[in-house]
Amino acid sequence: MTDPDYDGPILEIDNLSISFFTRLREIPAVMDFSVRVRPGEAMGLVGESGCGKSTVALGVMQDLGVNGRVVGGSIKFKGRDLGQMSDAELRDIRGSEIAMIYQEPMASLNPAMKIGKQLMEVPIIHKGISEKEAYDRALEVVTDVKLPDPKRILDAYPHQLSGGQQQRIVIAMALMSKPSLLILDEPTTALDVTVEAAVVELVKELGVKYGTSMLFISHNLGLVLETCDRLCVMYSGEAVETGSIEDVFDKMRHPYTQALFRSIPLPGADKNSKPLIAIPGNFPLPHERPPGCNFGPRCDYFEEGRCDAQTIPMATVEGDERHRTRCLRFEEIDWSMIPLGSDTKEKSEPGDVILKIDDLKKYYQVAASALFSGGNKKVVKANETLSFEARESETLAIVGESGCGKSTFAKVLMGLETATEGSVILDNREIGQTEIANRDTKTVSDIQMVFQNPFDTLNPSMTVGRQIIRALEIFAVGNSETERRDRMLQLLDLVKLPREFAGRMPRQLSGGQKQRVGIARAFAGDARIVVADEPVSALDVSVQAAVTDLLMEIQREHKTTLLFISHDLSIVRYLSDRVMVMYLGHVVELGTTDQVFAPPYHPYTEALLSAVPIADTRVKKKHIVLEGDIPSAMNPPPGCPFQTRCRWKSKVPGNLCETEVPPMKTTADGLQIKCHLTDSQMEEMEPVITIAAE
Repeated sequence: MTDPDYDGPILEIDNLSISFFTRLREIPAVMDFSVRVRPGEAMGLVGESGCGKSTVALGVMQDLGVNGRVVGGSIKFKGRDLGQMSDAELRDIRGSEIAMIYQEPMASLNPAMKIGKQLMEVPIIHKGISEKEAYDRALEVVTDVKLPDPKRILDAYPHQLSGGQQQRIVIAMALMSKPSLLILDEPTTALDVTVEAAVVELVKELGVKYGTSMLFISHNLGLVLETCDRLCVMYSGEAVETGSIEDVFDKMRHPYTQALFRSIPLPGADKNSKPLIAIPGNFPLPHERPPGCNFGPRCDYFEEGRCDAQTIPMATVEGDERHRTRCLRFEEIDWSMIPLGSDTKEKSEPGDVILKIDDLKKYYQVAASALFSGGNKKVVKANETLSFEARESETLAIVGESGCGKSTFAKVLMGLETATEGSVILDNREIGQTEIANRDTKTVSDIQMVFQNPFDTLNPSMTVGRQIIRALEIFAVGNSETERRDRMLQLLDLVKLPREFAGRMPRQLSGGQKQRVGIARAFAGDARIVVADEPVSALDVSVQAAVTDLLMEIQREHKTTLLFISHDLSIVRYLSDRVMVMYLGHVVELGTTDQVFAPPYHPYTEALLSAVPIADTRVKKKHIVLEGDIPSAMNPPPGCPFQTRCRWKSKVPGNLCETEVPPMKTTADGLQIKCHLTDSQMEEMEPVITIAAE
């Protein structure tokens, strides 16, 4: 077994190469990959989908399946080569010394077994301890992961917990045997930003408490900045830059790292004066990698005959032997020049009001018991008195956590649901009570939607061109098949897809390309209002920039009104003109983007801003972690909907917050806030996000 006095690296990966073997060919997934994780250190592994991050993690777990094989290099854990261990030795280490937390918590939990039993299994199997000790240990870790009423949680089934609670249980399970190494594979992707902030905080605290080393896999540079000591940037199966957080963020020495930072909306980026720069071209497929540098075809600094002439090794950056880069030209490039987009775009001025929502309410009646539909009915108040206007050429962002009513409102607007009360007025026509089946073609084509997941919205058995032509037929655009075909090709041009894509099937497209087809289809009938429901959250960082830019460009050209539903406040700040913050069916704040991102804030907006991870070492944030989960819309709290989680509640005299819904107050400059705090108390608020001077 391992030497208890071992003090070298916990994890040592040297020149690792992993391939997957199919009947046709060998697919190299990871090549020449090296990384070291020291005791108590948190190492971030960053890169886009398909770059090999998760393959490295599965290599460490020795869980590459039937087709995967380590074809070069070694993975050592506490000095011992994992590749040389027997199955029995690996079983001993997995789950006890090395634990892994996956992206989707329900994939790790048994739906038919109580939480307590699932947690107790780990130390009983790995450490051979008694049930009593295992129960005490389970109670301890559930308390450590800050879950309310730990005894009740241990007695619950997974489906009785929210997504954030399930993820905490998975973290607790990983900690049950006090592992030396914890691998986290995108552990917060499916969670709300406020829950994500709490989970990240928790992971950091537990890392310190248990002295656990961590390998944190993510595509979110802001999260890595907040959780890790060091990071490794991966591109197309290779490590391209590795170093401390400060080295890589502030002294980057690889063109891909630089390109990543240019494509994410950091403070200072602006859709008009400093637009983001998307990385040109596409990620190479594993069996179609270019000669020499994998990033070469997409690189601003590519030199023919040099960058494509040889395999490029990692080189040490002067000044720190642990900062390394895979670039031949890193000493020649002027890294002080990080050009943000300089091609200033013309600002589109909002026009007339085309959509007016007045006191909109949407309630659902559901059975009190999910199993028996008879008996009592309960009311779910999904939207409560929503009121706002949207103008031509304007981007209005709608922000809030899951369950706040954003998507319900979108369904009412689209006619997939009808309003319970209140009005939805499009060009002086009331449409809130008209289902989509009864709407005229003009109304249907006027309001279109771009969905969150591009994979679910396309028909897998129909070509891209046919899907767009189908939309044109429904919207009665064009008088003949030829006219519609020409219009379809123009729409492909509009979303910057090659015309030959018309004959492709959805499976032949990447995620970003599918999302572009979705946008083309939404604009097929010259939509005047486009509801974009988290349109970039399923896409890679570099693709996000391109798709966001595309939406803005189409908006400028067509004077479209964009209702942008999102929980990512960085992208909201970058592209929206006005922001509406929702909580539990209520609008709690509404104003211009500059107003909403500066004090005074609604207490919920303040917490949201604090929760957003920002990939900039100059940014200082006020630390606010929301306690508890969002209450159920079936059983909302009395008074102010946010009072159960509000840190300002004690400043309001009496029990006003618990008994009365606050009025919507409008400040002198037009910002609307639904809160009981007085004007003078609001003036005391300090900015949540500040940027240190250079």
